[in-house]
Amino acid sequence: MKSNKRAVGTSGEQLAAKLLSLNGYRIAEMNFRVKSGEIDVIAYDKEYLCFIEVKARKTSGSGYPEEAVGIAKQRKIRNTALFYISSHKIPETTPMRFDVILILGDKYRIIRNAFDFG
Repeated sequence: MKSNKRAVGTSGEQLAAKLLSLNGYRIAEMNFRVKSGEIDVIAYDKEYLCFIEVKARKTSGSGYPEEAVGIAKQRKIRNTALFYISSHKIPETTPMRFDVILILGDKYRIIRNAFDFG
């Protein structure tokens, strides 16, 4: 079951990269991993550096994708983003935000500024 979830996740991330590109994002990196966590997609949307979580489901049978980005997940993404910012020497003046792309079947939605650094 876990490998099937991973396969859905991987294909969802690949689809998300295409959808984000079609919506004007410039992909900088995919699947940035460190000990503290992973960021699915790091991209630029105009001047914004965006840390993007991808949530994909074939159906809503196991819940809606947005239900899977809770407080704990947000904290992991924030910590991983801080590591990315530091390790890539991103200037403090760079505007940044956290986006989420939800994919359910053949529909998708991009939530810009889904949560903050708070």
